[in-house]
Amino acid sequence: MLRFERILIKKMQEQIIRTIKPGDNKALATIIRISLEEFKANKPGTVYFDDTTDYLSDVFTVKGSIYFVAEQDGEIIGGGGIYPTANLPEGTCELVKLYLSSKARGKGIGKLLMEHCIGAAKALGYKKIYLETMPELSIAIPMYKKFGFTHLQAAQGSSGHTGCDVWMIKDL
Repeated sequence: MLRFERILIKKMQEQIIRTIKPGDNKALATIIRISLEEFKANKPGTVYFDDTTDYLSDVFTVKGSIYFVAEQDGEIIGGGGIYPTANLPEGTCELVKLYLSSKARGKGIGKLLMEHCIGAAKALGYKKIYLETMPELSIAIPMYKKFGFTHLQAAQGSSGHTGCDVWMIKDL
């Protein structure tokens, strides 16, 4: 276990933030897809149709990536991670697949996941974090702005998520 992983794994009340395990894949894929359906963002060119959504624990074995899972009372309630997406500028990672179940929203869990992702990005030596989202996910955009993300005019990297048309970046 990397030093920053030990530091970042936290227990707060009944909530635990930990790194992903293979047994988490099904629950996380369900949370991601249901969230996109709730916000009417389950459209082509998004993570909804991305095959990797079903095996996130395998995806996040890539060097320079990490995925955190939020758990409450033994139930997975969300997750989010960073990934060295192809063709991003040098020193930049992408904030990816940050989703919460409906019962987890508005309780500060998204903020905890963001803090873990930002801390991990810094520990891994990244200088910037990039993200892609959609206007339909309007509740997420203000949180990104609070964390210092600013809008970009065009996509960066090669995520393959052509259904996303809001791009943001943050200096670390």
